[in-house]
Amino acid sequence: MKKPVKGSGARVVRTKLKKNNKLKPSSRRWLERHLNDPYVQRSKADGYRSRAAYKLTEIDDKHKLLKPGQRVVDLGAAPGGWCQVAAARVRSTPEDVRVVGIDYLPVDPVPGATILELDFLDDSAPDRLMKTLGGAPDIVLSDMAAPTTGHRRTDHIRTMHLCEIAADFAVSVLKPGGHFLAKTFQGGTENALLDLLKRNFRSVQHIKPPASRDESVELYLLAKDFKGRQEAPETDDAEEA
Repeated sequence: MKKPVKGSGARVVRTKLKKNNKLKPSSRRWLERHLNDPYVQRSKADGYRSRAAYKLTEIDDKHKLLKPGQRVVDLGAAPGGWCQVAAARVRSTPEDVRVVGIDYLPVDPVPGATILELDFLDDSAPDRLMKTLGGAPDIVLSDMAAPTTGHRRTDHIRTMHLCEIAADFAVSVLKPGGHFLAKTFQGGTENALLDLLKRNFRSVQHIKPPASRDESVELYLLAKDFKGRQEAPETDDAEEA
């Protein structure tokens, strides 16, 4: 049974694909599920780039992250849905751009956002993001995920690596009081990452918005109220003589 989509009076139109010998049965089932997804249908009606936009709106509705006038960085911005939501909620305009996204994939222009076509792992990416944004961000968003291999453990490790890099960036650039929201996968968050976030933010939690499919292993890691970068306590590893 599909989850209801709150706030939408649109009727879900069921689509059944004709048999196509070129499609594998698993691919055909995925495509039918995607086309019949109420969030996908609603995103088309609402003008969002993807259903992922509702994940951010649902998280923000509950946790009150995005406020007018804030500066926002969106890591892994393609196809642009999170930039759309962020720009609308912080009231970013073409004359006063407050949202900067980055992705190695091309993204169609988003009103009120500047999007850099660049891999975030490129050494020049952090400086270019900050120069384009024009000031320290209030929020760092990351919906980055490594291309899936089909091997769950491998996919988890690769996406966790991106989450760790995004977290390092966030604690190096955020304003005090800022927030960090990033995609992760079920299977356990690395202790080093949690230690970093708990040391630098006043609250850290895992959340799963209703728009995230029940069968999906994705979670979101939300760290709120940045304290200012806190260095890890020094440890004395020297052995006694």
